[in-house]
Amino acid sequence: MTIESIARPTTHPAGRAVSPAPHDLHALAREVVAHLEESVATCRTLPGDGLGPGVTGVVRVCLGWLIDRLRGGPLPARTERLEAAAANWACEGIPIEVVMHAVHEGFKAGLDLLPGRVGPAAEFDIVAGTAAMLELLNLVTATVSKSYVREHKAIAGQHHTAAHTLTSALLAGHADSAMARECGIAIAAEYFVLAVELPTHPDEHNAELDRQVVARRKLRRVQAALATQFGEQVLSLLSVDGGTILVPTTACAESGLADLVGRLGSAARVPLRATVVRAPADRISTAARDAHELLDTVDQLGRAPGLYRFADLALHFQLTRPGMGRDLLDARLAPLDGHPDLLRTLATYIDNDLSRRRTARLLNVHPNTVDYRLRRVGALTGLDPAEADGLWYLRSALIARANRAAAHGESSGDTASRPPAEPRPTAHRYRFHNARSESLVGAAPGAHRIP
Repeated sequence: MTIESIARPTTHPAGRAVSPAPHDLHALAREVVAHLEESVATCRTLPGDGLGPGVTGVVRVCLGWLIDRLRGGPLPARTERLEAAAANWACEGIPIEVVMHAVHEGFKAGLDLLPGRVGPAAEFDIVAGTAAMLELLNLVTATVSKSYVREHKAIAGQHHTAAHTLTSALLAGHADSAMARECGIAIAAEYFVLAVELPTHPDEHNAELDRQVVARRKLRRVQAALATQFGEQVLSLLSVDGGTILVPTTACAESGLADLVGRLGSAARVPLRATVVRAPADRISTAARDAHELLDTVDQLGRAPGLYRFADLALHFQLTRPGMGRDLLDARLAPLDGHPDLLRTLATYIDNDLSRRRTARLLNVHPNTVDYRLRRVGALTGLDPAEADGLWYLRSALIARANRAAAHGESSGDTASRPPAEPRPTAHRYRFHNARSESLVGAAPGAHRIP
């Protein structure tokens, strides 16, 4: 048996339909509202004077629907009055649980009051009345819920657009207090500017899955993690392969940034590499450029996932800047271009803290072979790896060559004999200008639903 099968008008022995008389609908609505004001403390948070005349009108409409239904009429086809009221409550910031509690309490009050308004109890079919109540409760609940969702989608979309506009202006160096007021978002005095790389998720290589869907879900998990931890304090401009995050220095201690990157990696389900530069609001544009250039350096050096600061890689960063010095360093390795085994041995030896035994194990050769190859490096380049100056130059040359190789899409042994050229812009370097931030439409900060 369904609600619809029992919610039909009952008949008095004389043949007339039995239903509540509508002679005093206004008074009945006021009684229901008065009951809510007395018995439900949270209802006092609704807009207006107490529950206000607007709520009384909504209650009167719902009671009218009930009376029509008990007379045998259909469910109401038009619910604009209720939709508008629910949208207004959502705009006022009233929690939906408060409204839903009031709805259920109102229906309980109506169920108590209606039988007494229709005369003798014999003339009121409790089963039909209760079924009609439940049927209309379902309609009202669904209508209020849809209105709230629709309104929050609009609010979230407006906030996302404002945040996107302000973040883009900050990164371009054009933001000011007037723009912040227009966007409704306060600009912090100082930010941690993070350049973030979002690596490809393994599922993006699965031919049976939609790569774009997988990438967007990865991005949205990261956005949800940011919103959950910081709410609306953090600004970001992210795409599926990375971007820029602006964290107010008042929202997170500098010592907590590494943990933040780790949590974002857990949300993305891939380990992240990120760099950070601290800057006042009026220098965010320069700081973002520096952070992304440092992220380029981290990529070129093949560093492990984690957070890097300029203090960690100042030498590496400087050695990779375009210019005569970098080109001269790169050229010092030219004699090794025809000896890839020597280049590989030198790089492995330096990367493993000058341990000949570890280098030999990784290269699957005898330690004496490592010694021989290092002597050959010294003979060909004039830079002895066994001496401090020679080792310093060789290490610097490897860093410079890695930068040129990454800039030209070549292996590290292919570039020394070629004429110098400016590196092409990498994805990271201008990402903070080009990233398209994808919003979570309809999701309030901290309440994202991630598949």
